Amino acid sequence: MINRVVLVGRLVRDPELKKTNNGSSVVSFTLAVDGYQKTKGEKTASFFPCTAWNATAENIAKFLTKGSLVGVDGHLNQRSYQNRDGHNTNIVEVIADSVQFLERKGESSSSSSYSASGNDVEPDEDSNLGIDATDDQLPF
Repeated sequence: MINRVVLVGRLVRDPELKKTNNGSSVVSFTLAVDGYQKTKGEKTASFFPCTAWNATAENIAKFLTKGSLVGVDGHLNQRSYQNRDGHNTNIVEVIADSVQFLERKGESSSSSSYSASGNDVEPDEDSNLGIDATDDQLPF
């Protein structure tokens, strides 16, 4: 079976990094994706809840803010839980396997892109690479 989602949109609010009990990093964010009404041609938006884990989550929290343009490649996940009022709640969310940063900080559009997954991160403008790593941690 195929379960793939590819979206391009903007973050609705600043992402907030959290840690699970076992130390894994997780970030949840909402992506606003533009659309159009076919009958009237008016601009609309859809809002998709997304979750990212570990290195991807840490890079999202470090480099993205409200309004950042990103591309998300992931899969759909459905989960249920009982809320504080005792009601069952169902959530369908996008689990982001990778997130591409489609613009640099402070830019409204750019042809550059950076990846939030793996070891690729956006360079920090105040340093040469913006990566705090030893030579044996680098993949090249």
